[in-house]
Amino acid sequence: MTILIINGPNLNLLGVREKSIYGDISFKEYFYSLSKKYPNDNLIYFQSNSEGDIVTDIQKRGFGEVDGIILNAGAYTHTSLAIADAISAITTPVIEVHISNIFKRESVRHKSFIAPVCAGSISGFGLNSYRLAIEALKEL
Repeated sequence: MTILIINGPNLNLLGVREKSIYGDISFKEYFYSLSKKYPNDNLIYFQSNSEGDIVTDIQKRGFGEVDGIILNAGAYTHTSLAIADAISAITTPVIEVHISNIFKRESVRHKSFIAPVCAGSISGFGLNSYRLAIEALKEL
């Protein structure tokens, strides 16, 4: 199975920023451990702080290039109709993930524009949210 993991803005700072919320492991380190855990799957990683780059990558790979997409859109979760529209347009299933439980945070983070167009959402399990999303994609 080929799975694309897309991380949005500021997620390149994992392991450095707000460790009490996001932990002290970089995504590069975590991605390496995920790849070892799933040696028979092809995991691809893309990160951008740019909304347009995220939309372009979803459009580019979302018509069968990959079997599933795991998307942590970061703050764009709560603001981006463009990302939601890109997800709606593609044929590949997308699972929304969040490291923190967005419903335990500020009320502005309780609304997700992308959740209604995703196959499902996983929130609040730390970096383990990505592993849970992989397992969910395997079950779809």
